[in-house]
Amino acid sequence: MTQSLASLTEQLLSLAKRAGADAADSVAVDGTSLSIDVRQGRLEQAERAQGIDIGLRVFVGQRQACVSSSDTKPGTLEQMAERAVAMAREAPEDPHCGLADAAQLARDTDTTRLDLYDPTDEPDPAALQRDATEAEEAAMQVAGVTQMDHVSAGYGRRAVHVAATNGFSAGYQRSDRGITCVAIAGSGTGMERDYDYDSRIYQGDLRSAQDIGRVAGERAVARLGARKPKTGTWPVLFDERISSSLIGHLLSAINGASIARGSSWLRDALGQQVLPAHLSIVENPHRPRTSGSRLFDGEGLATTPRAIVDNGILTGWTLDLATGRKLGMASTANASRGTSSPPSPSTTNIALTPGTATRDDLIRDMGTGLLITSMIGSTINPNTGDYSRGASGFWVENGEITHPINECTVAGNLRDMLMRIIPANDGRAHLSTVVPSILIPGLTLAGD
Repeated sequence: MTQSLASLTEQLLSLAKRAGADAADSVAVDGTSLSIDVRQGRLEQAERAQGIDIGLRVFVGQRQACVSSSDTKPGTLEQMAERAVAMAREAPEDPHCGLADAAQLARDTDTTRLDLYDPTDEPDPAALQRDATEAEEAAMQVAGVTQMDHVSAGYGRRAVHVAATNGFSAGYQRSDRGITCVAIAGSGTGMERDYDYDSRIYQGDLRSAQDIGRVAGERAVARLGARKPKTGTWPVLFDERISSSLIGHLLSAINGASIARGSSWLRDALGQQVLPAHLSIVENPHRPRTSGSRLFDGEGLATTPRAIVDNGILTGWTLDLATGRKLGMASTANASRGTSSPPSPSTTNIALTPGTATRDDLIRDMGTGLLITSMIGSTINPNTGDYSRGASGFWVENGEITHPINECTVAGNLRDMLMRIIPANDGRAHLSTVVPSILIPGLTLAGD
């Protein structure tokens, strides 16, 4: 499969050069996905998709253009190359575009050691339906659950190959297997919903369908009788399910594209403290059996672990070649590439330094405040970091959860919020983004 994709990308490069391109890179993806939905114990929907997508980027001088297709016929490939070159000749000049130098390219490209592909057979649709049915049954057995919103089980695999006229050529395979369950409790205007899911590279690592369904049901029932919180300034604990969004805002703010545009609330923060001094954010693209892992980025550069924030200090931006050139810096090998557009900066596996306290410890220590388990909407000012989001969860009184909460807004400024975070120790190690529950001692809540 990979060799076939390698031949396909090399053919695209040859055709691009023949059509007049000075340089080019190409990507080919061979993917399969299977999804089964059930409702009331019966099959509701079954979807299977399989195909090859190809993308070609060409350079004519300092002009570039991208084209993509799902048709791999020889005539189509030739048309793609000719069209891409014609488009590039009409494109505006970009002094920052271009391929990596040969000396920058990754040499270690054997991704098999990252264990990203489960070699066991693709699951039978009946097995996926059985998983979804068992999850639904487990959720419906929870007292108070009245119906299901969505229950599905799925499987996917893909092979990817990237090649360029600078001599780079490498590929890899990935697989994933998952179960999702969304349960509804109550009736009428008092209905509440919640979910649970699991997704793993290896099917044998997946949590049981019964456990996923049961947890989804219990979470939905726990939300019954929700009401608005008191307006004021209170400690807020972001549950592990949603705490990664806080770190995600920081990662977005240090993305090279935002920095190059000057539209980031951290644009002047390089070398400054952005987290408490004992906390770091580490990117490790080489973690085995983790979905974000890769030995090389979308431009063929070798990836390496790095501390994005080191003991509270912001050490650098997230860069691909183009944004690095705009900022006069080297790429951090964070180029992400699809088939239809140029590369752009994107992080891989992220981990925040965990704390020593459990989530229950933080609930006890916060006294009176809000535990957030779900968020909706988002108003984030990219230039100032002003933060405002709808939230729901549970009210904490004297260190104990008392009742569910909904219809409230939590607000603050991200620069200030992140400087005061207190992490728990409950981050899930198998996730690509490992961020535990996070307590912020005081945020503004708008409720009653």
